[in-house]
Amino acid sequence: MPIYPERWNTLLPRYKEEQPRRMLALDGGGIRGLITLGILKRIEALVGKPLCNYFDYIAGTSTGAIIAASLARGMTVDEIIQFYQNYGNQMFDPSALLERYKYIHTADPLIAQLKGVFGATTTLEPDYLKCLLLVVTKNVTTDSPWPVSSNPDAKYNAPERKDCNLKIPLWQLVRASTAAPVYFPAEVIQWNPADASKQTVFVDGGVTPYNNPSFLLYRMATEPAYRLNWAKGENNLLLISVGTGISDTPGATPDAPNRSILSTAASIPGALMHTMQVEQDISCRTVGRCTFGAEIDRELLDLVPRDTKPEMTREECYAASEIPISQDLGRSFLYARYNADLSRAGLDKLGFQQVDSKKIQAMDNPRNIPTLLAIGQAAAQDIQPDHFGGFLT
Repeated sequence: MPIYPERWNTLLPRYKEEQPRRMLALDGGGIRGLITLGILKRIEALVGKPLCNYFDYIAGTSTGAIIAASLARGMTVDEIIQFYQNYGNQMFDPSALLERYKYIHTADPLIAQLKGVFGATTTLEPDYLKCLLLVVTKNVTTDSPWPVSSNPDAKYNAPERKDCNLKIPLWQLVRASTAAPVYFPAEVIQWNPADASKQTVFVDGGVTPYNNPSFLLYRMATEPAYRLNWAKGENNLLLISVGTGISDTPGATPDAPNRSILSTAASIPGALMHTMQVEQDISCRTVGRCTFGAEIDRELLDLVPRDTKPEMTREECYAASEIPISQDLGRSFLYARYNADLSRAGLDKLGFQQVDSKKIQAMDNPRNIPTLLAIGQAAAQDIQPDHFGGFLT
């Protein structure tokens, strides 16, 4: 139950009573957010209602923040797809880099589009949102991740604070989460309008450990310090995590360990982001109960609970019967992870034999929009009602 019911305004009827809760976490990944949207389109059809009315708490990082904020405002998946199709060039095309920096002190065209879709005066206050929202960004001033939640009970959301987080314009917070270094100027936010010293510089949340914000979302929903205190348990909490495509990048080989050192160095940021995404996923699968997800590695497999024995081979483990969801295993939440494999083998399996694996992995090529959306829709065929346990009723 809310600690301060009077702060919740129009959201109070939905959140005033303790009940099972549903959460949605959306990865960063530039224009590859179209993969996320292709998957969400299937989920929206499955639950039979706008996702803001199904999920109680939606989190997003970078491009995931754009999608999460749009959903929390009440937009349908098709409306968000249309937004990406209309403005993908302005948001992600690297050829516009110099043009973007020209607008640092005038009028960034991306800002105009975000104001258009979210509203220039819309904030994180309850009356502007249909459900709770979490946006991940990075505070460069303090060199720390800053996940900003719309939870009205949160410590830094108290309305009497001059630097109340809820008063920040939604468009500005989303732009901060998407301000990818090199591609976009940093976003400067003045938390207290009356105090110029309360200015902080923000960049893309994708350069934090939370480019995949799934386990962070669970923590902020249940850890008492965040003042939401949702009940844990397989029948109390559902967490759905959606990625923007994944593919391992081959590195050095034993016969040429120092080959392409420059290219290896250039790939380090992406490799770190991938590693942190996987770490969030593994945390969710071990603390929560995984109902679906791709194989992590040949030791962990997919961590979906099955009736297995230590001596079983990999193939025998996958052939073993899954433990029925009706059998509570005492995990903290129910969890499913949906993504698309963009490797050559993964694309072939999805039916995209003619798509160049390397080119489709680009995060900044708007020309890939139709193909990325189709890949997401193909990957969404993995989604089954059973993955949601009793949360579809």
